[in-house]
Amino acid sequence: ENKIKLRGDRPALVISSTSWTPDEDFGLLLDALVTLDGKAKQSLTTAAVAASFSHIVVIVTGKGPQKLFYQEKIKSLHLTHISIFTMWLTPSDYPKLLGCADLGISLHTSTSGIDLPMKVLDMFGCEVPVCAKKFDCLEELVVDGVNGRVFDTSDQLADQMFQLLLSQNGGISSSNENVSKSEMNNSEKISMLECYRKNIHGMARWRENWNECAKQVIWTAASTPLSVDTTKDEESDKKEN
Repeated sequence: ENKIKLRGDRPALVISSTSWTPDEDFGLLLDALVTLDGKAKQSLTTAAVAASFSHIVVIVTGKGPQKLFYQEKIKSLHLTHISIFTMWLTPSDYPKLLGCADLGISLHTSTSGIDLPMKVLDMFGCEVPVCAKKFDCLEELVVDGVNGRVFDTSDQLADQMFQLLLSQNGGISSSNENVSKSEMNNSEKISMLECYRKNIHGMARWRENWNECAKQVIWTAASTPLSVDTTKDEESDKKEN
């Protein structure tokens, strides 16, 4: 049959984007990858797990002041089942790489507590599930167990990556309490990542969100005349006269 299909022994592809600044703790991802590499080594005694963990390729895009510092740290890790590459991509190549990814990682934390990471929007635009660092308003975008996972620590991130990448070939684990209703109701045995991709595909897009959440609020505010208090100005004029 003339069908395009994924190679059985292909590596898992994980993408992260960073500005290489202190605003994002990239060390958290490196710690998680060290733990994940150890988990992979311990699990290779199981044939099914060994097949799922043939290799993991992690590509980190972006440029910034701490890039050289972390590149040196990456060289010193000596991981067995994980390869880490750093690169800078053109705007036309970046979405192509995202479209090939199995999983995205977001280390963004909001200093204001009200802004959402654009990198996650980019990943969702290519229907790539995300593991995202938790902060106050993140649930407006990433819903844990529905379109990705949310973590606080490097150990949590390592566990989530292990579970999600392992499920690529093994199907959904019924013991995962964070699996969404749509996953549990699906009669086919598909991976958690595939379920998250399906949920991302069904998410409301910009125009739908605008019409549902913002349009009427802004329209009403724009059409309401502003009331100006002129009392103080009149009293000031009387004093001057």
